[in-house]
This record gives sequence, C-alpha cells and structure tokens, in this order.
Amino acid sequence: MNPEQTNNYDKPVAYDANGQPLYSHPPVQQAQNQTNGNQPQTVHVVKSTSPEKPVINDEVKLKHDRSKQMYPELNLSDGEYVISAVRRHPIGLFAPISIGVLLISFAFSLLFNFDLVVQAFQLNTEKFTVSLIAIPVILFVLLVIIGTYIFYYIYTNNKFFLTNESVIQEIQSGLFTRLEQTVSLSNIEDASFTKAGIAQQIFDYGDIRLSTEGDETTYRFSYVANPKEHIAILNNAVEAFQNGRPVEN
Repeated sequence: MNPEQTNNYDKPVAYDANGQPLYSHPPVQQAQNQTNGNQPQTVHVVKSTSPEKPVINDEVKLKHDRSKQMYPELNLSDGEYVISAVRRHPIGLFAPISIGVLLISFAFSLLFNFDLVVQAFQLNTEKFTVSLIAIPVILFVLLVIIGTYIFYYIYTNNKFFLTNESVIQEIQSGLFTRLEQTVSLSNIEDASFTKAGIAQQIFDYGDIRLSTEGDETTYRFSYVANPKEHIAILNNAVEAFQNGRPVEN
C-alpha cells in the first residue's frame, strides 16, 4: 500500500466470514490527541492602533471644566483638575514696595521744598529753577513706579499648582521670560518644607521642596504662605495617587 495514500475510513477494507464489511479506524492515541486539543494552534491577536480613552465620570469632568475656566493658562489633561493653588506670601513685596515709596517720597519732597534745598546748598537760583528740576523728578518717579510694578508682576506670577495627577510650577524669572515645569505625582519621592528665621516663624511662610526619583531633580518654591498645610495636602495626594486611590480635593 502506498504510504502517501490517504486512508478513507468510510469505505470497507475487508469482509468477515458472514460477508459483513470491516472498516479501518484512526489510531486511538491520535484520536484522543485531536479530541483533547493537543494539536498546536495559531492564535491571531488584533491590537488597537489608538489607546482607549479613560472613562471620566460627571463629577471629575465638572471639576476639570471648572479648573480650565479658573486657570486657562494651565495645560490640563482630560480628567485633570486643580486641587490647590499655592501663591507667594505678600511679605516678599514689602522690601521693594517700601524702597519704591521712599524714593518717590524723597523725590517729591525735593521738588516741594526746592527753596530750602537751594538755600541749604547755596545754589544759583538763576540756573536752578523749579521748572528745570520738575521734569527730571517726574521722570525719576515714573521709573521707580515702573520698576516696582515689574517686580510685583514677576513676584506674583510665580505660581505653584497641585492637581489630581501632577504638580505644575510656573516660573516667571523676567518680564518676558516664563517657564512651566510639570512633575507627575508618581515621580515625587519626597516633599518637605522649611521655615528659617524669626520672620518666617512669625508670619508663617517658608519654602516648599520636592525631589523626584531617577534623575534626583529638586524643585523649590519660596515665600509660600502656610507651607505646612500645603505640604500635608501634597503628601496625601502623592500617597493616594501612587497607591492607586482617587486623589481627593
């Protein structure tokens, strides 16, 4: 019999003494293997080309929309919302504003008491008149006001935001220089605060410090009002996020 010939198990291969047909059957072991599914099979898996979007409930969506409306400058992802916005303590403005006020007061006092200044320094009244001094004094006052406002603008535009997914720090280092740093809560290894000196203890302000895993980058935010409370909120958010629990605001 040709070994390459395929057996047809539906046709009789012989007959018994009574003329009844005899059929050939496949080996028992082969039949069991086919029944038990031991034959190797190929499975094709189709993977989606675009990742599935996370399901966002109505409460989270409402918080996200509210945060986008209150902080349009932030680049928030879908389902991300602001838990707390950390501002700088106003005590950091005390020194520059005080200096500005003193300079302006000195300039106007010089202008209003021009006669006394002329007599004290024995100046020539024909050369030094009030109208001649008024223009540079006014220009000086305008420069002081502009400089004080620029310092105020830079100081108040340094902001620190905690969201349910990350920490966002906006750094305004110059009038036209702005930087935004975003750190995921999963990468934060340590969050702490420091209050040094009598002034920081009395007025309750200090510095916030964050350190991340891997590259060991350190982030600082100074002149934070009530830093202890903000660090407690931040640590609770980091612990909840890293343990897979929802971050509460």
